[in-house]
Amino acid sequence: METEVKVTLSANHRYGWIVGLLVSLLLAGCATADVHFSGPDLKHVSPAQVGWSDAGLRDAQDWSQEIHSTAVIVVHHDAVVAEWGDAVKRTELASVRKSLLSALIGIGVRDGKISLDSTLAQLGIDDTAPSLTGVEKQATVRMLLQARSGVYHSALYETADMAAGRPLRGSHDPGTFWYYNNWDFNALGSIYERAVGGGLYDAFERLIARPIGMQDYRAQDGTYVTGAASVHRAYPIRMSARDLARFALLYLHDGAWEGRQIVPAEWVRDSTRSYSTASHGLGYGFLWWTAGAASAHGVLPEGSYFAWGSGGQFAFVIPAYDMVIVNRVDRDQKLPAPRIRDVARLLRLIFKAGGFAPAGGPTLSGEQNAAADTF
Repeated sequence: METEVKVTLSANHRYGWIVGLLVSLLLAGCATADVHFSGPDLKHVSPAQVGWSDAGLRDAQDWSQEIHSTAVIVVHHDAVVAEWGDAVKRTELASVRKSLLSALIGIGVRDGKISLDSTLAQLGIDDTAPSLTGVEKQATVRMLLQARSGVYHSALYETADMAAGRPLRGSHDPGTFWYYNNWDFNALGSIYERAVGGGLYDAFERLIARPIGMQDYRAQDGTYVTGAASVHRAYPIRMSARDLARFALLYLHDGAWEGRQIVPAEWVRDSTRSYSTASHGLGYGFLWWTAGAASAHGVLPEGSYFAWGSGGQFAFVIPAYDMVIVNRVDRDQKLPAPRIRDVARLLRLIFKAGGFAPAGGPTLSGEQNAAADTF
């Protein structure tokens, strides 16, 4: 049921509203992508009116419910063509937090506060006993961003599988081996906060959330995790699906928002290209996953990349299609995590609804498929 809302305007407000409307109408004929960012919410359009299949999107929605998605948002040409579930609730991002930190580090590099070539030794970074060796301290900020530090100290906020799969200390020299390493990611949080002299939750609100108009994010939505395993805190963050879609759109537009460069364009390009062949046949950049040889079951076109968190948290950036897709699973509800092939099927259904041909490429099979059963 819809509720009619009536607003009474003063004479001055009526005049201002009319002028604003006329300006909007004049701009409509020569609108750029940035115009869609204006206002309290992203622009929404009717799927059928922009060439999308309503029936196809219903198929995607039905499948998303099968895999326990609690919010899905599809943005094409800077307008929301599909949105279902709870896009407003702030839920745990899990490891998507790392891509947010990457953006902050890029700003810090631009501002001359962080050097990618600084070593842990130069930065005074160490950890609990057994502390870092001289070799480990030669790892650079760049290597940590690439998950190639060679530091296999125990870390906070890691799963049992991550801990069990951690290589032995000293088994790989810095920069020579990729391993998805929460020690690297947590130490980067420490490095960032020391460099800027403040907390990353406040910095994200001030430098990114507010400038791009996030509607729900608050600095208090982040809560540090501490413990005896390491001095480097983990930094979980809660965020709504619609705010995460804005962040993905920021990257789709090379870090710019309404004519303002929020994250350096060069950083966006550098951080979303692959430096390693990572797990699941994917690539890995600076705290971003990239479409590698397997392209997530052959679905994602070349040049795609995404933020990925445990339990079904995804923000896909697909430049080839000028598209962003966000999938969230509310971890508060203890729902099963989607399998990689299930998320791949969701992407296929969404692309089909928009009339996009499958990207092609190899799919995961055999032992690799079994090992990659969950994203």
